[in-house]
Amino acid sequence: MPTEFDRSRVTVVDHPLVQHKLSILRDRWTGTKQFRDLVRELARLECYEATRDLPLEDVDIETPICEATVKRLAGRKLAVVPILRAGLGMVDGVLDLVPAARVGHLGMYRDEVTHEPHEYYAKLPSDIAERLCLVVDPMLATGGSAAAALSYLRAQGARDIRFLALVAAPEGLATVLESDPGVHVYTCSVDRCLNRDAYIVPGLGDAGDRIFGTL
Repeated sequence: MPTEFDRSRVTVVDHPLVQHKLSILRDRWTGTKQFRDLVRELARLECYEATRDLPLEDVDIETPICEATVKRLAGRKLAVVPILRAGLGMVDGVLDLVPAARVGHLGMYRDEVTHEPHEYYAKLPSDIAERLCLVVDPMLATGGSAAAALSYLRAQGARDIRFLALVAAPEGLATVLESDPGVHVYTCSVDRCLNRDAYIVPGLGDAGDRIFGTL
């Protein structure tokens, strides 16, 4: 039986350009530089979707032609929090769109035998409770590391959290959505399942190794 999850809290970014770029990302023969560039591009496109509801306010300006009332962001502060190390590959894509965002870091590693997450590093903006948090990690596999990261952020006072993954397994989505009733997940694809080694199928391999060329 397929793993069930709350689809109302998952946004699949299925724009044709996203799906085209994702197909190249999945290809085993895609080199490190191109892979890294694609991760950045896809993170930028996901950030666009994840920030669609940012509040706006009216601002009076003068164009070269006339005075005009225009829309600008209403001062909502953002933080991007990569889950180390693969999440680092998505940070610049978010900052391309939101250059004023603060960057925190969460170090989580998965035990190769038990697949359980362990925290080894955490550094967040001091005002994390006041910021919209975009947690980024290219792969949402078992969901253990993501759930642990969300739990840590909640304990630090974070209230509005959105999780951005490039590919997600149904098992990971179910784990994350059940562990945190307030989070919304954005992904470019909900893949088929996990294999016995807890890798996403069809997936794209080990994102961290492919980003940093440590295969």
